[in-house]
Amino acid sequence: MLRPEQMSKVSVTGSRTVMPDVIKTVHGLNLVHLSDYDGSWEGFDPGNPIEGADEASDKLVTVRSLESILDVDDDDAGPQRIVTDDALDDELEDIRAQVNELDDRRNELEDELRAVEDRIDSMEPFADLGIDLDLLSGYDSLQVAVGEGNAEEVERALADTDDIREFELFSEGTTLAVFAYPADGADEEALDDALVGVDFASYEVPDASGSPEDYISELKHERQKLESKLNGVENELHDVKLDAAGFILAAEEKLAIEVQKAEAPLQFATTENAFVAEGWIPTDRYAQLTTALDETVGEHVEVDELERADYEEHDGHHAPLEQAEETGVATDGGHSMGDDSPPVIQDNPAPTKPFELLVETINRPKYFEFDPTVVLFLTFPLFFGFMIGDLGYGLLYIAIGYWLFSSFDSDAIKSLGGIAMWAGGFTALFGVLYGEIFGLHVLGDVVWGGHPPIHKGLQPAFGDYAVGWLVLSLLAGIAHLTIGWGFDFVENLEHGFKDAMTESGSWLLMMFGLWVWIFAGASGNAPSILVGKESVFAGYPFPLGFVGFPEPVGIVGLGVFFVGLILLVLGEPVEAVEFLNVLVNVLSYTRLAAVLLAKAGMAFVVNLLFFGVYVTGHGPHAEWHFGIGHMPHRGDTVHGHAVTEIMFPGLAHSGIAGLVGGLLILVLGHLLVLALGITSAGLQAVRLEYVEFFGKFYEGGGEEYEPFGYERTYTTQD
Repeated sequence: MLRPEQMSKVSVTGSRTVMPDVIKTVHGLNLVHLSDYDGSWEGFDPGNPIEGADEASDKLVTVRSLESILDVDDDDAGPQRIVTDDALDDELEDIRAQVNELDDRRNELEDELRAVEDRIDSMEPFADLGIDLDLLSGYDSLQVAVGEGNAEEVERALADTDDIREFELFSEGTTLAVFAYPADGADEEALDDALVGVDFASYEVPDASGSPEDYISELKHERQKLESKLNGVENELHDVKLDAAGFILAAEEKLAIEVQKAEAPLQFATTENAFVAEGWIPTDRYAQLTTALDETVGEHVEVDELERADYEEHDGHHAPLEQAEETGVATDGGHSMGDDSPPVIQDNPAPTKPFELLVETINRPKYFEFDPTVVLFLTFPLFFGFMIGDLGYGLLYIAIGYWLFSSFDSDAIKSLGGIAMWAGGFTALFGVLYGEIFGLHVLGDVVWGGHPPIHKGLQPAFGDYAVGWLVLSLLAGIAHLTIGWGFDFVENLEHGFKDAMTESGSWLLMMFGLWVWIFAGASGNAPSILVGKESVFAGYPFPLGFVGFPEPVGIVGLGVFFVGLILLVLGEPVEAVEFLNVLVNVLSYTRLAAVLLAKAGMAFVVNLLFFGVYVTGHGPHAEWHFGIGHMPHRGDTVHGHAVTEIMFPGLAHSGIAGLVGGLLILVLGHLLVLALGITSAGLQAVRLEYVEFFGKFYEGGGEEYEPFGYERTYTTQD
C-alpha cells in the first residue's frame, strides 16, 4: 500500500530459432517490462528487426495518415474484427487511393477558396470608394494611388510638393483615391514620392474593369460554387469514414502489434545462434511467465530470476536478489544487461486510486520511496471538508464528481471525479457537524435538536471556536509533518541509524522540542490561547483540561530542539539555515482555519443580502439568525430570545423587485462560493500536501511499468 508491487528482473536465454515464438508468447502475456541491451557484453550485439518490420511500419504510417485525414476516433470503431494480411494489402490500398484523391481535391478547393476570399477582401476598399476599376489605371500622364490613410495629411503633402501640378482626392472613411498630374520634368514616381512619410498605406489596384460592387458580386458567386464543391468532397470523405473507420482502427491495432513484435529484438542481446532478453515483472507473476514459455518452447529457452528488488536503496540501486533456497534462485543471478531501476506499479486499494493523480502530478514515486497516495486519501478530503464544511456544497461537489467520473473516458478526468466525490463527502459530513446547508444554520435544529456539536466560529457567541480551530490547525500540521519526516526517517534508516537521525530525526527533534517549549509558555512569550487557564484546551471551546506543559518540560523541549539542530549541522550543515522551518511549516497549517472562516463569511454575506439577519443577545454572547420565514422587529421575542438588532432586513422582505434581485444574488453568490471553494480550499489543501508534506520525504521520478504487449480494443486474436 505504501510501497509499489515488488518487481523481479528476469532473463530469457535461448536459441535464435525459437526467438519469434518467445516474442509471440511474451507479447501475449503483456507482462514483461523489457530492458534495453546496452551493448556492454563482449560478443553480443543488439538484435535486428524481424523480417517484415519495415513493410509493417510503412503500412502503419499509411493507416495513421488516413486516420488523421478522415478524423477517425474511438467512437467510430464498431465491433471487434479480424484483419487479414490480404485485407491489409488490398482493402487498405483501395481506401488509401480513394482518400488521397479526395484529400487532394479538398486541398485544391481550399486553396482556390482562400484565393477568392483574399480577392474579395482586397476589393472591398474599392467598393467603398464607388469608382469604376478601369478609371483607376491605364493613364499615360495621370498618376493614381489608392490606399488607406489620413485625408488631411495626404492633401497637405500633395499641396506642399513641387512635383505635383494638380491633384484630386476622393475619400470614403479612411479609404482614399488620389489622382495627380505631375509637374513638367517630374519623376514617374512623383505621386509615390510625395506620399512618403505620410500616414498612407497603398493598395494594389486590381487588374479588372467595371464596378467594384459587380466584381465583388461575381467573386462571392464564385465563392459559393467553391464552397458547394468543397462540401461535396467533405461529404464524400465522411461517407468513406463511415465505411472504413472500423477497418482503419482495427488495421492500426494489428499493424502496431506486428511492429511491436518485429522490433522487439532491438532490445535483445544476440549472437549468431542465441539471444538474451531481460526485463521486469511483478514478482508474484514469475511462475506465469515460466509456465507459458515452457508450454510454448519447452527446453529451448532458460528463464532465470536475476534479482528480486526489495525497497532498500543502495547508492541509487536496488538490492540484489538474495540466496533463497526455497525458490532455487542462484545468488549471482547470472549476468545483467544494466543497472536499470525497477518500473513502478502503484499498489493502492481501489478507493484511493483517484488520488494517484495528485501524486503523479508531481511525479510517479520511485520504487524505493514511500507512495503517499494513501496519506493523501486520508488527509486531502479531510482538509477540504473541514474548510468548506457545508452539506449543500458537499452534495453539489459529489454530484459534480459523479458527473466527471461517469461522463468521460479519460482516466485523469475520472480520477478528478473520484477526488471530487471524496472531498464532497467530507464537506457534507462536516456540514452536518457544523449544522450548515448553503450557509444556513437550519441543520442544528433539524439534526441536533438545537445547537450542532461544533461551530465554525463566525458568530460572536461561538467565537471561541475560531480560536480553537486555529490551534487545532497547528496540531494537524505537527501530525502531518511528523508523518512526512517519519517516512523520510524510515527511508534513511536503510542507510544507517546515524544518517536517519542527522537527515530526518534531527527535524523531528527540533519540531517536537520547539513546540513543547511553546506549549509550556515559551518563557512567558506564548499567547494565552496555547497555554494557561484561558487556553483552547482548558475549555475554550474544548474542555480537555490541558493548560500547557510545566515550565521544566518546556526547558527540556528547548534542549531537545538544540540537540536536533546540532544533529542537523553534523549531517547537512547547509540545511541549518532553514532551521526555523519547524516553526514556519507548522504555522502554515493555520490556513485551514483562515479559509474556514473566509468561506463561512462569504456564504454568510450571500444569505445576509437575501434573507436578512437579526441579532439576539449582546456583545460576545450575540447570535445571528437569518430571517428565513419573516424578519422580526427590534424588541420582538423569537424562540424565547429578544431581538436586539436588525443587521440587515433582507432583499427577500423588500417587495417583488427586491425578491427578484435577491434571488439572482442568492444563486450567483452561492455558485461563486462553490467555485471559490475549489480555487481556495482545494488549492490550499493541495499546497499543504505538495509543499509542506511532500517536501519532507518525496522526490519522485519513478519509471512507469509498460509491459511488452498490447491491450486489444478493435481486433480479436488472429
